[in-house]
Amino acid sequence: MKIFNTLTKAKEDFVPLKEGEVSMYVCGPTVYNFFHIGNARTFISFDTIRRYFEYRGYKVNFVQNFTDIDDKMIKKANDDGITVKELGDKFIEEYYKDADALGLKRATINPRATELIDEIIDFIKSLEEKGFAYNVDGDVYFNTVRFNEYGKLSHQTLDDLEAGARVDVDERKKDPMDFALWKKKKPGEPSWDSPWGQGRPGWHIECSTMASKLLGDTIDIHAGGSDLIFPHHENEIAQSEAKTGKPFARYWMHGAFLNINNQKMSKSLNNFFTARDILNEYEPEVIRLFMLSGHYRTPLNFSMDLLEQSKAGLERFYNSINNLEYILETVVDRDLNSDDSELLKRIDAYKERFIEVMDDDFNTADGISVIYDLVRDVNTNIKPQSPKILIKKALDMIRELGKPLALLQKTTQGELDLEIEKLIEDRQKARKEKNWALSDKIRDDLKAKGIILEDTPQGVKWKRI
Repeated sequence: MKIFNTLTKAKEDFVPLKEGEVSMYVCGPTVYNFFHIGNARTFISFDTIRRYFEYRGYKVNFVQNFTDIDDKMIKKANDDGITVKELGDKFIEEYYKDADALGLKRATINPRATELIDEIIDFIKSLEEKGFAYNVDGDVYFNTVRFNEYGKLSHQTLDDLEAGARVDVDERKKDPMDFALWKKKKPGEPSWDSPWGQGRPGWHIECSTMASKLLGDTIDIHAGGSDLIFPHHENEIAQSEAKTGKPFARYWMHGAFLNINNQKMSKSLNNFFTARDILNEYEPEVIRLFMLSGHYRTPLNFSMDLLEQSKAGLERFYNSINNLEYILETVVDRDLNSDDSELLKRIDAYKERFIEVMDDDFNTADGISVIYDLVRDVNTNIKPQSPKILIKKALDMIRELGKPLALLQKTTQGELDLEIEKLIEDRQKARKEKNWALSDKIRDDLKAKGIILEDTPQGVKWKRI
């Protein structure tokens, strides 16, 4: 298995620290509002990567944090007239609603920054003792000049880096690139006691502390959106490696941006969508199929037209599943002939192709193409007269390859309740009696109940909508 490592700008063979296990830290949301579809793409990408590791037999210790104290949260809480904790509690609950709807597996643990204040303070004290941090009237900064490898993740030298939008400008700092580890209390802000006085942690120190506390000084994978490469992840590396003298993460993974109608998503352009906005319009699997249709490191364009294409593609997949499920229930079994045996081998070959492309830096776009090819082959070559073992193999393989993508696991068959069974029987009777008006009415009544009927030479097929 190969992973593109942002740190080395190259694909590398994945070799975990502990055989058969993966330690993975993914930067989570700042919980002051609903998360947007750009966040959703990142979450879906790394959820899928986690699922694929598990599909390949790894045990994954997956940590995703909640940033529940920062400037945006303080402002929003003050605007809403509630505490920062109340704001965090509210939007953590809302996060779970949307994340669960999108099929995101719950993390092994979702730590909150405010739950580890003592550990954060100890982390900063250690940096101060080693000469990597300094106190200026209650504000504590990391001394970037002392860390010789600063800039190695963003592949820039310290001289090349300038204070940007996400770097605090403060003339009291020894260097413009020094960043806050601890922030002195200001009026209207929550605060905690510390050796430097009342205050709160800086953004970057939170993730370093949570990752090391829960996964160890060195972890396998640290991941997030590409906007976090600098300064957030760069600063995490500096403070973590300055403290421990060990590599912080062996593989750094970053997902690309999501554009809206070929434009950068922006509130000023009024093209900003939350995940909940889209979940109100489309099924979660449609959204996942769309998000995974591009490689996680490739920018993806979002539009309703493209979502409609994903919706149609998902329907093709499920039509095939529905057909196979129906045939499986009605098939009269027989032995395999030579054509059947050849198709059986091809089905296994699709799995090999799927693993090959997914092992190459989790190429979900090509993985989905393999499933499309499998479905096309199955649709063309499996008939109602096909042997049961072949039909079941095809159905199981479509579901197996969909599982690490969190797709194609629903069944379109099931036990109909007595009322619907009676309606289908009545329609069949009406058709035999050539009572087309009654037959059409029953069909429409069933559709209103979410049941679609399809008349085939093998009998009536149905599926839920």
